[in-house]
Amino acid sequence: MSQKRILYISQEITPYLEETPMGIFSRWLPQRIQENGSDVRIFMPRYGLINERRHQLHEVIRLSGINIIVNDTDYPLIIKVASVPQSRIQVYFIDNDEFFKRKSQFGIEEKYGNDTADRSIFFVHGVFEAIKKLRWIPDVIHCVGWFGALAPAYLKTIYKDDPCFSKAKIVYSPFEKEEEGELSEKIMEALHFDGIENELVTPMNGAYTPEAIRRMAIAHCDGVVMPEKIAQSALLEYAKECNKPILEYPGDLKENVQKFQDFYDSLVD
Repeated sequence: MSQKRILYISQEITPYLEETPMGIFSRWLPQRIQENGSDVRIFMPRYGLINERRHQLHEVIRLSGINIIVNDTDYPLIIKVASVPQSRIQVYFIDNDEFFKRKSQFGIEEKYGNDTADRSIFFVHGVFEAIKKLRWIPDVIHCVGWFGALAPAYLKTIYKDDPCFSKAKIVYSPFEKEEEGELSEKIMEALHFDGIENELVTPMNGAYTPEAIRRMAIAHCDGVVMPEKIAQSALLEYAKECNKPILEYPGDLKENVQKFQDFYDSLVD
């Protein structure tokens, strides 16, 4: 079996923010999958909360310099990278002074208004454009959390014919408790600009919330991985209603990494 290329997109990764179940999952699953023989890349936002000096972030000049258009406005993309301590894992950070300089994950600054949707769209576009510039073609894209959850819809529309992504399968993982931001109806305008409209946004049910974005991700992904054990999950039930392939929580990452690998393989092979 040929080596798989797995791209991880997560809204938070340990140790760059305060430790959470999502951060731990997004830290260790890529490492276990890499140790299992896959080629891995990881992306997250470069929030202003991240201490660049402590974590030794540095700009990747050859990947920076792209302009990302969000709702008819150009924003410069900056890519930074850091090595996870005591591992062979590197994390790429999507950065832009206007969107990610603020000292919070999803806080709203008065001078920018509610730009949470624009920040999320910039993040997703930034990851895909960086991957194109890396000339690294993923087999599977695993998206974790609501902030990058627009990735499945963008992969199936704007990037569907791009040779870097045309064969990629996308997996989504929601967490029961996630750090959330406030969205507004402005998200529809930004999505409309990119051609994400009509039946593509139907899963949102007219809501402008992180939960609505998670539903949209499930509707457009190729498979769902439940990253934690939950007695009742509305999103898991929704995934079943959508007839998505599902990997329910398989247990400890270290002991069950092959179950994750097998799930990825089942989507690609």
